[in-house]
Amino acid sequence: MTLAISASQLVRTFGDKNAVDGVDISIAEGEIYGFLGPNGAGKSTMVKMLTSLLRPTSGSATVAGFDVAMQSDQVRLRIGVALQDAALDLKQTGREILDLQGRFYGLSKSERAARIEELIPLIDIGAAFDQRIGTYSGGMKRRLDLAVALVHNPAVLFLDEPTTGLDPTSRTKVWDEVRRLNTELGMTIFLTTQYLEEADVLANRVGIIAGGKIVAEGTPDELKRTVGTDVVVVRPVGDPAVVPGALSSVAGVESIDVRGHEVLVSVANGASAISPIALALNEAGVAVSNLMLRTSTLDDVFLTLTGGHLQEEAAA
Repeated sequence: MTLAISASQLVRTFGDKNAVDGVDISIAEGEIYGFLGPNGAGKSTMVKMLTSLLRPTSGSATVAGFDVAMQSDQVRLRIGVALQDAALDLKQTGREILDLQGRFYGLSKSERAARIEELIPLIDIGAAFDQRIGTYSGGMKRRLDLAVALVHNPAVLFLDEPTTGLDPTSRTKVWDEVRRLNTELGMTIFLTTQYLEEADVLANRVGIIAGGKIVAEGTPDELKRTVGTDVVVVRPVGDPAVVPGALSSVAGVESIDVRGHEVLVSVANGASAISPIALALNEAGVAVSNLMLRTSTLDDVFLTLTGGHLQEEAAA
């Protein structure tokens, strides 16, 4: 396996605090890696070190085969970076800034023109593309900033919360482009996000950082399986106290918890258990207004490992 990104005992200290504290990661070429963590966990510091914007205090890291501290110029030639705060010249037009970025990376005039035409659908701002960036909305700037990071078709793309502030339609377009870059071009993508759904949908693997350390890593499904069972939520028409007795002999039921007007039935495999639960309730004469399967989510994983929900952390 060829690694696109690797880090060994990576540390970054500010004063007497280790913002990143001995992190080891290995990300294969062509992988989408989701990076999650609460505020102050070390996410931004980690991204800045991997993109050669911040020198590690100790440890080592390579990106696209080059050391981020000793070969930073080589790293920067091979990466694209779209940070949370878009750094755009407000006096330029969208077309001008893409053309300038292409010049920085040595693209010819014809190559720049062709690449800009390929990126226009992603930016999707119509006639505003040839107007000054200072007139753009926040969402327009986010999409343009992503396009700037893609002009030179980088080997590794770093995306720091790329869809924050975008409407659902624009967010879907960015997701589609991320998938296309990964599947068609084999681009490795390092993605930090505050949207658990985004990591679940896009990432091959997810790493969760807290207190400067990686506290969990794996595929979204692997991580979700670590926090417990699936839950079938039963909302009976009448007294919820009759539900436990009706389900006492159903195979696969691990626990039953009555909470107000709802009954939470923990099961090993929700997909296979929901039908027997519905049948048992019917045979016991228990009418229900709703029967719903709730599987574990990445937010459950995040809550278990960090004590908070990611959206709450992002809003704080």
